[in-house]
Amino acid sequence: MSAEEIGPRDMVLLTDLYELKMVQACWREGLTEEAVFSLHYRSLPASRSFMLSCGLHDALTYLEELRFDEDHLAWLSTVDGLLPEFIRWLREFRFTGGVRALPEGTPVFPHEPLLEVRAPLPEAQLVESYVMNQVHYQTVVASKAIRVVHAAAGRPVVDFGLRRMHGSDAALKGARAFHIAGVAATSNVLAGRIYGIPITGTMAHSYIQAHDDELAAFREFAGFYPATVLLVDTYDTLAGVRKVVALSRELGAAFKVHGVRLDSGDLAELARETRRLLDEAGLRRVQIFASGGLDENSIADLVASGAPIDAFGVGTRMGVSEDAPDLDMAYKLVSYAGRPRLKTSPGKHLLPGSKQVFRVEHAGRATHDVLALQGEDVAGRPLLVPVMAEGKRLPSADPGPSLSRERARREIALLPERLLRNAPPSEPFPVSPSPALVRLDHSVTRELSGDRGSRGSGRRQ
Repeated sequence: MSAEEIGPRDMVLLTDLYELKMVQACWREGLTEEAVFSLHYRSLPASRSFMLSCGLHDALTYLEELRFDEDHLAWLSTVDGLLPEFIRWLREFRFTGGVRALPEGTPVFPHEPLLEVRAPLPEAQLVESYVMNQVHYQTVVASKAIRVVHAAAGRPVVDFGLRRMHGSDAALKGARAFHIAGVAATSNVLAGRIYGIPITGTMAHSYIQAHDDELAAFREFAGFYPATVLLVDTYDTLAGVRKVVALSRELGAAFKVHGVRLDSGDLAELARETRRLLDEAGLRRVQIFASGGLDENSIADLVASGAPIDAFGVGTRMGVSEDAPDLDMAYKLVSYAGRPRLKTSPGKHLLPGSKQVFRVEHAGRATHDVLALQGEDVAGRPLLVPVMAEGKRLPSADPGPSLSRERARREIALLPERLLRNAPPSEPFPVSPSPALVRLDHSVTRELSGDRGSRGSGRRQ
């Protein structure tokens, strides 16, 4: 099989070998009772005050469609260590479990589950790698995008990231995550087709270069696409703006150009001079669009300077989340066969049991979260909701990117003001375990310590 032949059903093999080896071992040992796995992250990147949950749509799609085709099984039969009887068992493999999750667009803090998978142990174990892959990446880039959107202070942001993002899957899923975070549109045509995201685009410098005269290039393009945005910095930015002004005089009432795009140089100063030239020519309705290596910091500086920029195009630095490209995310067993499980590794302590997150609000703002056991009655709004049962997503689980975008807007507006600045917050958002969760953690830890002492080994559950 070549890379060009890979299709959605082949994602069943997009896993780590140790997942298959553990599943086979559990199957042989009869370790098939119900397990609960928690997907969470341990710490915030230094430049983040919260993360924005995203990627649930693709995780649920994977769980619903998980199947081993005959060609998958034939290839797996050549992998050392996988038994023929296990390969036959995989033929009938289906995910039959349930999922509770934070709806996409929910701000999430360290140690809070983004989702919990409840299923027979082999099923819940097998899906770890792909589920984490999808939720991790989309949460990372959605969290970058919301910073860019905030920096733009109400000005539209357009996703230009496709060409430099890390592969086609990232470019497609990233466009969806950006939109949920508040990015207005994308240049990515496939993302527009699949997700219904508004698409936009004008021209590259090559179009201008292919003409012998810059004004002629503007004339031809505006003739094809009257309400367009013209790229003016191929040679000399302000000279390019003057040619746009000349075109407006030439066309008169037929001039419908919507804006000009600045893509290099001192964007603040060029924007001010461009605005002056356009206004003097009576072109106050023509907007200024800026792009070229932008991120939330450069956009914030432009906004603070008063630069008359109406919209921003942001690409690589948002697409790869340049300053914080990864998250310390983990998918860990917290319950098996009805018993809470934990992990006591230094720096990676895992709280036991299936959980719920309660967001406590006062006077229209979230004040703190309580991380509690599932089923606890705790003051606050429960955030984890059922999204899948018996291997099928629930009707309310996946409202689509537009509604998830609206949820993100509402949920972020509830956060304390200190978290909505792109500077590090004066104090982190408080998340505390409930007393019942603390008691359970101490109880299971004592039990585990006794087990180690009686067996004389360092085995951890």
